[in-house]
Amino acid sequence: MQKFLFDLLPIILFFIAFKFYDIFTATAVAIIATLLQIVYVFLKNKTVEKVLLFNGVMITFLGGLTILLQDKMFIMWKPSVIYWCFSLALLFSNYVLNKNLVRMMLGKQVELKDRFWNVINLNTSIFFSLLGFINLYIAYNFSEDTWVNFKLFGITGLLFIYMIFITLYISKASKG
Repeated sequence: MQKFLFDLLPIILFFIAFKFYDIFTATAVAIIATLLQIVYVFLKNKTVEKVLLFNGVMITFLGGLTILLQDKMFIMWKPSVIYWCFSLALLFSNYVLNKNLVRMMLGKQVELKDRFWNVINLNTSIFFSLLGFINLYIAYNFSEDTWVNFKLFGITGLLFIYMIFITLYISKASKG
């Protein structure tokens, strides 16, 4: 739970800064928070997870463009780009490299047959792809305020619901 909250910290700070200021200030806060998060993790562990580094690059690049060009769409595209990259990484690693990333992350805790890991991997790829499209739908069809609320509460809620479904699937698959 502590790691989950730590991972959400830049998003929470983005949300708070947006509510008190604007999307450009919130973007700057998110960039700084993410970079500090990376430094903290590196100093603590002497290594940084690739996902956190990738997120740091994306928030710095797209957030930097948002601030520099004063165009909020760059930061609004960030979640979609990240989710689509995750989706493609899951597919590429599984079908080209024959490495199931979901199994690599969870395989030490759960023992399942390859076919179940492949189903989870494919479903997770589809889920991330859909999240990317949903994010853009909200960004282009609703207010900026609605998008910011969705970014924190909607996406987090959808991820939580997906984790529940995956947990139930793993529980059922491990018995069969």
